[in-house]
Amino acid sequence: MGIFGRKNTTDTTSTTATAPTAAVSPELAALTGTYTIDPAHTTIGFVARHAMVTNVKGGFQEFEGTLHLDGGDPAKSSAVIEVRMDSIDTGSSDRDTHLKSSDFFKTDEFPTMTFRSTKAEALGGDDYRITGDLSLLGVTKPLSIDLEFNGAARDPFGNERVGFEGKTEILRSEWGLTWNAALETGGVLVSDKIKLAFDISAIKQA
Repeated sequence: MGIFGRKNTTDTTSTTATAPTAAVSPELAALTGTYTIDPAHTTIGFVARHAMVTNVKGGFQEFEGTLHLDGGDPAKSSAVIEVRMDSIDTGSSDRDTHLKSSDFFKTDEFPTMTFRSTKAEALGGDDYRITGDLSLLGVTKPLSIDLEFNGAARDPFGNERVGFEGKTEILRSEWGLTWNAALETGGVLVSDKIKLAFDISAIKQA
């Protein structure tokens, strides 16, 4: 398999049986470099519980970011992502307008959300964890994201790409997102817990 092909799962199993979790494959070490997130092939999404009975899904359409991957020593890897908050899209224009308002994201006053990593860890196999500072509504708090390395490839246009999937959960109230409405049957309209999901494709620059 070539440098930018994904590891065979059989090979991964045999490696982890004889080596510590921190072992890094030569293929992953070869990926070291700086990558730019490709917005056309990346999704940054979220899920919120609505009215205690269903989930509302949404995402952001405009964002940019840079990854520095150190395949030989994943702890030296880093990431910066900036999201334009007025690009929020939940499939309902009325709901999106409410989310941009002073009840929620106050996008006129706080146009961006930013994540800057402070720590990266190899958890074994294709699993990693990146920890950093999430800045939203003028509040900055630590956040950890679990990532799975999906592989790497050279696309038909000659771009060297890597892919990651990630997920985490936050309590929105910790960033000042406290608006809600009580339900007659008990509970609230919008959950405090928000699930975040990332599907990232990034192109190597150097």
